Amino acid sequence: MLNPTLITVIMAATVIGALAGALGTFLVLRGQSLLGEVISHAALPGVVGGFLASGGRDMSAILGGALISGALAGLVVQVLRRGAGVKADAALGTVLSLFFAAGVVLLSIAQLQPGAAGLTVFLFGQAASVLRADLLPMVLVALGVVSVLALFWKEFQLITFDREAAEVQGLPVVALETLLTVLIAITIVLGLALAGVVLMVAMLIAPAVAARQWVRSLGAMVALAGLFGVISGASGALLSAMGEGVATGPVMVLMAMAVTTLSLLLAPERGVLARWRRQMGARRALRGRQVLAALDGLSRDHRDPEYTSDEAMLDAYLGTNAGPVLSRLQKGGFIRAAAPVAPEIQGRRWELTGAGLERLHGGDSGDGAQGGDRGDDA
Repeated sequence: MLNPTLITVIMAATVIGALAGALGTFLVLRGQSLLGEVISHAALPGVVGGFLASGGRDMSAILGGALISGALAGLVVQVLRRGAGVKADAALGTVLSLFFAAGVVLLSIAQLQPGAAGLTVFLFGQAASVLRADLLPMVLVALGVVSVLALFWKEFQLITFDREAAEVQGLPVVALETLLTVLIAITIVLGLALAGVVLMVAMLIAPAVAARQWVRSLGAMVALAGLFGVISGASGALLSAMGEGVATGPVMVLMAMAVTTLSLLLAPERGVLARWRRQMGARRALRGRQVLAALDGLSRDHRDPEYTSDEAMLDAYLGTNAGPVLSRLQKGGFIRAAAPVAPEIQGRRWELTGAGLERLHGGDSGDGAQGGDRGDDA
């Protein structure tokens, strides 16, 4: 039976998972997944700074410091990219290293203070640090973030897919990007107690990547990423409770990665298996068309519309056994077997049918297989 502590952790993980999945969608679509990593790691100096400023483990001071530090790191990245012209990867790497190094230095200083041992909780997270009293403020903050996201939905959608168009329309693009960065920072800060600064970024990225495989529209992707985040968070919290001393954050991340892996494999259009099936279909279609073209070419060379081609000749033409291709074409009614020209000849001979000629010259695939890959439009 679930105990009250576990229920609290599951509820907190559900809220964090839903919010992280929804906000992570914008990071993934904008190609800024590393920005989440920067903000997450940059929260460390804020955590330690809040501890030092309050003189103890005051959660409001610690989380407030983490929010300020994380948001500041995101804004510094923007300034370096937009103002100084630094390339995105260089700006992200520099800011991440700078803030995390500052956090490690502050952490070493804070270790001299009494009660500082518990600060390591914020590196990898600890479920026991989440109290029932924290749930209501967490839910209220999450609802506030979702409300802001809904209020500026059209603007966020436009800057995500076409930043230049947003500028042409006169939207305050920099302000909107700053607001989105702050929302992401708030999401990361909410999840620090569960996942920590090291692993929280995975809860942002993994559900969004998984959702991207299944849907094409932004709204559907945000909703599905939120659902995947809920599944990952709740199942991770439940599974971690089954093992003594197992950290909740890492298990949540493992569950998120499991959902992502299954999505990458099984998604009906973008999944690896679906792409493999389409590639195999394209290869079958190409071989079928090659056989039809060979039969048509041989009949033209011999100036005989009813000329029959030996199967061994077709094997040599394809460089492999043509039997499976010929069987598919025969089932489709595109070729038919003909009697051998002499009784002593054992191999079968084949000729085109009217349907086969129509397939060949009509531009469709030789054996009716659907080939090719469909482009992504989201």
